[in-house]
Amino acid sequence: MITGSKRTVVTISNVSTAAKKAKNLTNANIDIDNIKNDIQKKREDTAESILNFSFNKKRLRIVSQEQMVADDCEGIVYWMSRDSRVQDNWAFLFAQKLALKNKVPLHVCFCLIAKYLDASVRQFDFLLKGLEQVAEECNKLNISFHLLEGSGGEVLPQWVLDHKIGAVVCDFNPLRVPLGWLEDAKRKLKKDVPLIQVDAHNVVPCWVASDKQEYSARTIRNKITSKLEEFLTEFPPVIKHPYTSKFKPEPIDWEEAIKSRDADETVKPVDWATPGYECALQVLKSFIDKRLKIYATKRNDPTQNALSNLSPWFHFGQISVQRVALCVQEYKSKHTESVNAFLEEAIVRRELADNFCFYCKHYDSIEGASAWAQKTLNDHKLDKKAHIYKLEQLSQAITHDDLWNAAQIQMMEEGKMHGFLRMYWCKKILEWSETPEQALECAIYLNDHYSIDGRDPSGYVGCMWSICGIHDQGWAERAIFGKIRYMNYEGCKRKFDVATFVQRYVRKTTSESEPLRNHWTDFDENVCVLKLVVT
Repeated sequence: MITGSKRTVVTISNVSTAAKKAKNLTNANIDIDNIKNDIQKKREDTAESILNFSFNKKRLRIVSQEQMVADDCEGIVYWMSRDSRVQDNWAFLFAQKLALKNKVPLHVCFCLIAKYLDASVRQFDFLLKGLEQVAEECNKLNISFHLLEGSGGEVLPQWVLDHKIGAVVCDFNPLRVPLGWLEDAKRKLKKDVPLIQVDAHNVVPCWVASDKQEYSARTIRNKITSKLEEFLTEFPPVIKHPYTSKFKPEPIDWEEAIKSRDADETVKPVDWATPGYECALQVLKSFIDKRLKIYATKRNDPTQNALSNLSPWFHFGQISVQRVALCVQEYKSKHTESVNAFLEEAIVRRELADNFCFYCKHYDSIEGASAWAQKTLNDHKLDKKAHIYKLEQLSQAITHDDLWNAAQIQMMEEGKMHGFLRMYWCKKILEWSETPEQALECAIYLNDHYSIDGRDPSGYVGCMWSICGIHDQGWAERAIFGKIRYMNYEGCKRKFDVATFVQRYVRKTTSESEPLRNHWTDFDENVCVLKLVVT
């Protein structure tokens, strides 16, 4: 009887726990539905559709010579790349505006390449699972979504020709490879097809914020903040499209699309970050409810969960930075210092990174550094180093520095590294590499390969700031670093509890060891899994 009773208690306990998780999940989904509905109402209150909205044409630039859409065209296409979302997307909205004005169907094309820089399966998985949700939303809005195999420059021009598309609207991306796709498409598109680029990623369009490479946040800050009244506005909605395409999109095997990428399969997706707009909203809600109040004072402490954690969704454009800024600034009277600090990071610092990559063609090279930085690095290139580590050792977190190892493990296992530690992590690579060139190459590779938000202007600028002094100034000269800002272990100990962070990411020594504890979320682990808990 006692044994049976105990078993019954355990079963009831398990059911109770599962029921609580199911209830939490249901409540979380209700919360997200409420947030989505509230945001949608704001869009509809702004305008019935993009046709009833005064679109700020400073957000776009016409890349082609042709500006007029042909009268006999049979559709408009939005070439989606950097901004993988439907709503709160100025490029998508402008494409729908053209389609509505010309009374033709609207299409969305995403051109998927087999290999992108040092991206692993982790990043392709996040991208494609987010795009699957975009395709579903497009279908509900009578907008055709097409996944094309190959770069935009290779496959889009012929697709446009085959389907009598009247204009191509595309995203803005300041990086070298996407700019190359744009130039290829421009060259190969029919001359009578307008190619229009819209900056839907930045609040203030990159070419509006500044027409040159800015020296630092100090020099660009006022150029951006003085324009926020004009550009930090509410969005109108993307509406159900009234004109139906004559042809259907090819069926998409999403799992096969992931499996067929030429990417490292050992770097697997993470479980704390679920792709897509709805999960991004949940992370945003969690930030506002729990972490915004300590953001100003605790964001540089890696042992505290004070960050927004939204960078993966920002990177893939699955949620608009502008939407997040609009939501966060509603709490300015309650958390003034934190809101101001967040908007500085999310708008000014992010857009400074785009500025650097757009106007400096050597954004990922020592050649992109200022003259003083290039000189000081060269002057100290032959300085004796106490430790030299190769890429293989660094990628496995095998160094004498337990803090650096912990930071690298965090990035490998969770696909994200705390922002303060990223600076320390990167500067140590400079200290432990044979040359600054090797250090920069190694840091960029590791970041691009493991971080969900790698291959991003902010990532390149982070590495360039740490190793090459970009957006910084010269400091007291010392060995190896020269005048580049220095960081060390003792300095970190004065900033936060290093031992606590290291203990969190101690490398497990047995195959049976539990996964490393997730540091990035403090809401229910099932919140972003849109299914009921099975008991």
